[in-house]
This record gives sequence, C-alpha cells and structure tokens, in this order.
Amino acid sequence: MVGEERRGEGTTVRDRRGAGRPGGGGSNSNSKNSGKKRSRGRRKGEVRHPSLDIVSSDGRELRGKRIVLCIAGSVAAYKAIELARLLMRHGCSSVTCVATKAATRLIRPAYLKWATGKDVVTDLTGDMEHIRLADYGRSDIVVVYPATANTIGRLANGMDDAPVSTVLTVALGSKIPIVVCPAMHESMYENPAVLRNIGFLSKRKGISFVGPQMAEGKAKAPEPERVLGHVISRFGPPESPLRGARVLLTAGPTVEFVDPVRVISNVSSGRTGVLLGAELAAAGARVTMVYGPGTHEPPKGVKTTRVETGAEMRSAVRSALGGAIFDVIVMAAAVSDYAPARRRRTKIKSGGRAGGLTIRLRRAPKIIGMARRMQRDALLVGFKAEADVSRAALIRSARASMAESGADLVVANDVGSEYKGRPGSNNVIVVSPSSESESGWRKKEAVAGFIRGAIEAELAASAAEQAGV
Repeated sequence: MVGEERRGEGTTVRDRRGAGRPGGGGSNSNSKNSGKKRSRGRRKGEVRHPSLDIVSSDGRELRGKRIVLCIAGSVAAYKAIELARLLMRHGCSSVTCVATKAATRLIRPAYLKWATGKDVVTDLTGDMEHIRLADYGRSDIVVVYPATANTIGRLANGMDDAPVSTVLTVALGSKIPIVVCPAMHESMYENPAVLRNIGFLSKRKGISFVGPQMAEGKAKAPEPERVLGHVISRFGPPESPLRGARVLLTAGPTVEFVDPVRVISNVSSGRTGVLLGAELAAAGARVTMVYGPGTHEPPKGVKTTRVETGAEMRSAVRSALGGAIFDVIVMAAAVSDYAPARRRRTKIKSGGRAGGLTIRLRRAPKIIGMARRMQRDALLVGFKAEADVSRAALIRSARASMAESGADLVVANDVGSEYKGRPGSNNVIVVSPSSESESGWRKKEAVAGFIRGAIEAELAASAAEQAGV
C-alpha cells in the first residue's frame, strides 16, 4: 500500500510519491516548478562554475575524488582538456591542473580553467600549492598527461625546480598514487636513460604507467579514454545506488500481425535498451528485461524474456510485476501504439484488388500506465520519441507523457532526420518534474551511461529525502 514500508529481498523500498508527484496528490507534476526542488548539496550563496554542469553526466565512478592533472610540454597537451572533461563526466568535481611553462606555450591556462572551473597552477607561491595539492591525503590521485622525457627524468631523480616536478616529488613522498602517460618521439622513448627512469618508477609502489601508442616514429600519448579507464580501475568498482536494486526493463520494438506473414512495426533496433540493461547490470542491479524482436543480443547477466507483439510484452510485464517488487521500472521499448483490429488467419492474397486494401487499426493500451498502477512506489522511467520537432516541443511532449503516465523521469529524443543521419549516436533529454538534462550527441554506449547516471542521481536524491538530509 502507498505510504507503507515494503521489503523485498534485502532492499527496503519506501513510498517515494509525495506531494507534487503524479498520482501522489498535491500539485500537477506537469508544472516545471512543481514538487520540492533539491539543492543537490549546494550551499546558499555558493557560485557554481558552469563547467561543473557536466559532472557525473556519464557516470559516478569518480564521485568525491580529488584529482591533480599535471601537464607537461608535449604537443599532446591539448588533449589534457578532453581528459579533464572525461574525469568530470565520470563524477570528479575537483580536477586541478598544474602546467609547466612549456605547456602554457602550447595551451593557455584559461582553457584549462574553462574546462575544470578551477584556477591553474603555473607557479609556486607563498600559498604552498605543492603542499596543498600533494601532501599526505590532500588528493586521491595525480595524473601526468602528457609526460615528457624531461618530466619523467625529474620525477625519477627527485628534481623539484618547477611546479609540476615539485608536485610530483611531494606526491611520491606522501604516497599519493601517480599515473604517468608518456608522450615523446620514439627515439627519445628508446633512450636507455629514459627507459631506466621508467623502469625505476615502475617498481615504486603507487606509480603506474599507461603506455604510449607507437606510430609514425612517435610514442604518442594514450587516448584520454584509455587513461580514464585506468584511473577508474585504480579505485575499484564504484558503489552505486543501483547495487542490489531490482530493475524491470522493456526494450526493442514490437510487431503487430496483419496476417501470418505481414506485420506492422517500427525501425527500433533495441540497441539503446540493450546497452542500458548492460549498464544497469554493471552497476550491480538485478535486471529483468522483456525484449521485443530487436537486432542486438541481450546483455549477459540479465534475465530476459523474449516477446514479439505488444500484447505479449504487456502480458510479460504484468507477470513480472505480479511476481516481484521492483525498485526501478524502465519502459525503453518502442511499443506499437496501434494494432490491427483483426488478425487474419490466412495470408492476404497478393493478387490485384481494384479498390486496394483497408486495414482497421485499434489503439493499443499503454503498458507504462499499467506498470504505475501495479507498483506505485517504484521509480518509473518512460521514453518519449518525436520526429523533427524543436527542443521546446520535445520537452513539452515529454512532460505531457509524464503527466499522463505518472512517470518520475522521461527520456526524450528526436528520431527525425538528424538522428537517422548519425547511426550509432543519439541525443536525449532526461526530463524530471523540475528539471531537464541533455546528453548532447554521443555514441549510444555513452548515452546509456548518461541515462544510468540520471537514474542513479534520482535514487540517491530520493534516499537523501527519506533520510531527511
């Protein structure tokens, strides 16, 4: 019952549908300002740098981590901006850049401040920047990207005559983990002295290397995505609000039979739903997926029920909801809105019909509405697609869908001409009762991570509200 605490397989679920939420009484959830807005931890009067808006947009693996990014004078220095932004997109709100003089001739400190929202260290002053950043417990990890032969040599030999080398000397002494990403000409990388320095540092506890890419006579800096993965791995698997949660996910298209060989369907491949299922499972959720005839294999570790028609999907969802209590319900399937009023038992003859063929369609019942009625306490996530509309119109459509279905979040996207011209990519807007968050055009793998992050943030905020934080 609404308002009662319920327990299911180790997960405590409370009524999360207070005033201002659809179906929970109070104001209309279609209003942008309805419901209690959450401060997300910002103190009164605090000015938030706009660059921090991307924090956790792709994941929360680095949430709460303090990272120092040391940038040496390689032409790969420009990639440090991309790395800084990737670290932030995966949860790190504290990335402080330290740049050598040579690096500042290649990339302006203003660019780095724009990327991170923090002042860039280019000189050591009476503020003792090296101690503030790298003394015992002051940071969680130091990343040297790119790392020149000169910088590696100074770190190996304890030379601290510049901001980067001094920060590294302090970090090595205070045992803060250091990740080194070499970048130089191949001949420099093969220099016995450089190799000796790399070998010496590799044996030191806490220091690790992300090897360069050998191409075109150069030891090129590793791609920022590789460095990100290495940094995340240093901290181990993240704790997610989804860990242990029970999730019901629908994905893929449905087909509606006109006769035994002809169907009405849509162009959904099911890829986003499959990727999202993998993301949720990776976060530790116990995922049950009801999957229409998509073209992609279901993710491993996900309990999957295969269906074809909208009626079969509705039946499978009803059965799942009747057999277990779910914490999260995600309706990502592209279910047909209409189905033939009568399915013919025999194949319609292809011979000429002078007047053509008329097929009467009936409105198919909405599965998401049934899900809300059956489990009112679950976090309900709907999906809304439009074609070639403005951003404002897309958001209005998502909010109308939210009001109609009782969803807590709606993932909206435009599947018109621009979407069709970018195979493998998407741009979604996650709409809540009081906000909108846009992913920007990214690969579908990243979009799935973005949606997972939005679900995690909503679960975390709900838990905080229940705890009175």
